[in-house]
Amino acid sequence: METIEKIEAFKQRTKQLSLRVIRLFQALPKTDEARIIGKQLLRSATSVAANYRAACRSRSDAEFFSKISIVVEEADETLFWLEILWEAEIISHVKLQSLLEEYEEVVKIVNSIRHKRKKK
Repeated sequence: METIEKIEAFKQRTKQLSLRVIRLFQALPKTDEARIIGKQLLRSATSVAANYRAACRSRSDAEFFSKISIVVEEADETLFWLEILWEAEIISHVKLQSLLEEYEEVVKIVNSIRHKRKKK
């Protein structure tokens, strides 16, 4: 797969993950703690997709590095909130397993991109 195709595929992947998190948020119990954690999750997950998209349009290496670093942080934060939902027994691990795995992969991918760019 060519680089541009990989970039576009990853943009789509992060966008689809955002949509999955939106649907998860909509299905959360109507408790205060679920809503508070859910809003944090929603912000970080959508930020992953938005900042990856912005990184792809960056005007310089420094701007790219800055944006991709934000993507790493937000993807890791998304993992954190998913883990909190599970460990607080708000959502079962079974229901979160796929999202947890996806975001673990996203963190690894963008962290790898960041480290490769840093070496340049």
